[in-house]
Amino acid sequence: MRIALGLQYNGALLSGWQSQPSGNTVQDALERALAAFTRTSIPTIVAGRTDAGVHALNQVVHFDTEIKRAEFSWVRGVNAFLPDSIAVQWARAVPDAFHARFSAVERGYDYVLYIHRVRAPLLADRAGWIHTPLDIDAMRAAARALIGMHDFSAFRSSECQAKSPVKHLYALDIETQGAVIFFRFRANAFLHHMVRNMMGCLLAVGRGRQPVDWMRAVLEARDRRTAAPTFMPDGLYLTHIRYSDEFGLPAPVRLTMINCSTGVHYSTRGCSCSAKS
Repeated sequence: MRIALGLQYNGALLSGWQSQPSGNTVQDALERALAAFTRTSIPTIVAGRTDAGVHALNQVVHFDTEIKRAEFSWVRGVNAFLPDSIAVQWARAVPDAFHARFSAVERGYDYVLYIHRVRAPLLADRAGWIHTPLDIDAMRAAARALIGMHDFSAFRSSECQAKSPVKHLYALDIETQGAVIFFRFRANAFLHHMVRNMMGCLLAVGRGRQPVDWMRAVLEARDRRTAAPTFMPDGLYLTHIRYSDEFGLPAPVRLTMINCSTGVHYSTRGCSCSAKS
């Protein structure tokens, strides 16, 4: 049988998703926990790999097993062997046709940016930070150039293993909440470092270092050397992976607010995501 799991993790001290010799990755921790719970080796397939320092509210994985357990038993059993920074949020039995990566119709990332002249220690590793004001209207205007299906080579890491740089960015919304800005990205798929590279360019525009139409010029150049440096991973969250309703998986989540005393909050309510193919 095939089981899908929804994972939440704080990636601050982890080396990303993909297994590494150090063993300090989400995949390593999850597969160790599965082995401890089931007393057998179980490899996992992920919807999308996250980098070191990147967080996830609802990462999705699947695995095949002959072991039968109640869905909540998978949650409690695996969590008993996971570190505090990682937890299974839900488990579902899914058809063999389900694939965590290839069945996904939409992926969403939020970048949380704190703007203040002084850094906030309680937001360390959970939000990006800059000390200079930003021109929000200019960033929104620049972001419009990125919406649609494009060759995103200019925002692609040299280590990217994707077969094609052409992706469909469905939305890039910029929302303010006091000293915090939420950058919400939705696409069919993302390239390695794509969101962080877009963030670097948006901030170059917001700081007045580049004009609004520079974003389109970067996109059309299809050359990573024309874009801004990759921005820090601290405030990046994989918020959701969306699938067809036929698989019956939980609804996407949405970051809702952030403050210096209580941190980042999220909810399934108010999520405006819609499935696209």
